[in-house]
Amino acid sequence: MGGHARLVAQQHLLVDLQNDFLGRKASSMPILNSGEARTHYALEGQSGAPVLVFSNSLGADHSMWDPQAIEFQKRFRTLRYDTRGHGQSSSTPGPYTIERLAKDVIALLDSLGFARVHFCGLSMGGMIGMWLAANAPERLNHLVLSNTGAKIGTEDAWNARIAAVQNSGMKSVALAVLERWFTPAYRQKEPETMARILKMLEETNPEGYASCCAAVRDYDCREQLARIPTPTLVIAGAHDPATPTADGHFIAQKIPGARYVELDAAHLSNMEAQDRFNKELATFLGS
Repeated sequence: MGGHARLVAQQHLLVDLQNDFLGRKASSMPILNSGEARTHYALEGQSGAPVLVFSNSLGADHSMWDPQAIEFQKRFRTLRYDTRGHGQSSSTPGPYTIERLAKDVIALLDSLGFARVHFCGLSMGGMIGMWLAANAPERLNHLVLSNTGAKIGTEDAWNARIAAVQNSGMKSVALAVLERWFTPAYRQKEPETMARILKMLEETNPEGYASCCAAVRDYDCREQLARIPTPTLVIAGAHDPATPTADGHFIAQKIPGARYVELDAAHLSNMEAQDRFNKELATFLGS
């Protein structure tokens, strides 16, 4: 660990000690500056507890994991972050790769002194998890791959979305994304949530979003799945048009010993089916 990383880790240890002394849960929402990039993250829960990392979908920020952070910080140290190009993290010049986004996670873990973690990623976050499990398995205890695919979409479809965002901004695609993320019944039942999520989509940095679209477009780990050694849970949404159940079945069949569960939800199953999602995640992690 370099001098800067040691300093960041020492600062977090001081925050932990201060919060422990005051009898409160340790909580911080700082920024990690690493090279040319800045990573915004939220670290919550008791110091010393096992670390559970949540990685967001394309177009979302760390707040998409609110339903899980509230529940799991009771037993884990939860670490959520905004993927490069999203939220309050940097939107550096693109295009990006899944490898680049995964190495951002490793840099964040190194800065905080976390050698091994549980990792839960959805969609693009799941791709990041697959890269980590295939290339840095020593950093993972358990892996949860939710609503994702080893290869997502077609080159033409991604190029069309990139062009739309670059030419007309996020509002040109936001509503269509929202409709893929949630079933019609859930959208009708949760109008306030839909308004908040649509605002988050529309405020996503267009260049950061397009750069991450390129990362998802270009990633294909179908041939690497069989060598992933990490205990893995695959979660799919029965009504997910973005990453259909066939994608989840494929991953679960290829990763040795992987478990597969299917939820009554569309793409953001962690929100639409949060109770079942939380139950499956807790059972898998043995909490």
